[in-house]
Parts: sequence; C-alpha cells; structure tokens
Amino acid sequence: MEFYIKGEGIRTSFDYGELDISGDEMNGFRPFQLMVASIAGCSLSVYRKILDKQRIDYEDITVQANVERNTEEANRIERVSLRFVVKGYHLNQDKLLKNLEISRNNCSMVQSVKDSIEVEESLECIQLSR
Repeated sequence: MEFYIKGEGIRTSFDYGELDISGDEMNGFRPFQLMVASIAGCSLSVYRKILDKQRIDYEDITVQANVERNTEEANRIERVSLRFVVKGYHLNQDKLLKNLEISRNNCSMVQSVKDSIEVEESLECIQLSR
C-alpha cells in the first residue's frame, strides 16, 4: 500500500477505489472511523459466513458500533462495543451466541487489537413470522 498527501488529507488507492483519510471529516474518513469500521466489518463478515455455513435462516444482520476513547491519551480507542441484531425465523439465541464467540476468535481485526482495544459483543434476536 502506498499513501500520499492529497490536499488536507492522505490518499491511497486500491483495486476497489480511492480512500481519503483526514482528521477533518470534510476531507476524508477519520482514522478512528476506519479502525472501528475494520473491526465491525470483519466481525460481521466472519459471523455471516458462519451463519451461512450452518444454513441459519436469517433475514438481516446489522451491527451498531459504540466507541469509547480516552482524551487523556491521544484520544485513543479503548473500547468498541458491537451490538449484533439478527432478524430471522426460528432463531436459536444460544447457538447464535456461540457462533458470535467463534466469529470473534476468527476475525483477524478483533484478534489484531485484542491486547490494546477491548472489543465487546452483544446480541439481539428478532424473531420474524411467516
């Protein structure tokens, strides 16, 4: 990866497209947003793969990420709380929780930050009827 100065921010390019990074949201994504997006995105992606492999009948999965930062220490991220909401049919909450733990252990981003950022996960199941 190569990064370079572009206006008031930093830019890099990938096969998918360009990414602008800046401490000012008017000029790009803020670094902490990218960190949280990496953690949440990886976690959700791994969780989805696990549910798909097990043929769990879900309609939708969303993740709400809440971030706690320490202003005394360079505004560092100290905790990311991920709230998974699974909507589906005949959901087994115990099985979904177990799969969430499996996903945590297999998410490269969660594992990469485990000794520096606390990552918490919670689950809400919404049962749909047909």
